[in-house]
Amino acid sequence: MANTADISRGMILKLDGSLYSVVEFGENKTARAAAKVWAKLKGVDNNRTIEKTWNSGDTIYPVRVEKRSFQFLYKDETGYNFMDNESFEQISLSENLIDAPQFLKEGQEVAIAINTETDQPVSVELPDKIVVKVTYTEPGLKGDTATRTLKPATIETGATINVPLFIDEGELIRVNTKTGEYVERVKE
Repeated sequence: MANTADISRGMILKLDGSLYSVVEFGENKTARAAAKVWAKLKGVDNNRTIEKTWNSGDTIYPVRVEKRSFQFLYKDETGYNFMDNESFEQISLSENLIDAPQFLKEGQEVAIAINTETDQPVSVELPDKIVVKVTYTEPGLKGDTATRTLKPATIETGATINVPLFIDEGELIRVNTKTGEYVERVKE
């Protein structure tokens, strides 16, 4: 058992018989009333997103999870297939468990959070930043680095992101998987 002071981003909570992941949280303090703790929660076993408010110090029920390293193999009609890097066991997961499925590429390392009580996977986390190749974009303009003007580009995973004008096809770029934004150009 824990209380509201223990809430952290990414924590899995049991609430009304369902599992929820903490997306963001905060505390509201007022002069007259007791402090309140709020959290934006994303359903792990359902697709709901809810906001929950507790009085400061209330009991919460976190679920123990263990993060294991897996490798993404491929996607088929059963879902996304991953292989455990230690036991070489393969599992297939649905898209709603993956935080950014549009950035998954074959052979990529991911961390899968597994509920230690039931041995069920609860979420798949990609690395914060990944390096991908630009497969299509309009031709770049040399020397156009002064403005923050962006253009759409398709990357090797099939996702479309906005990149600066000087990025060309075939270049490697670093992308933030949490926000889906271009970070920087990567030299080969």
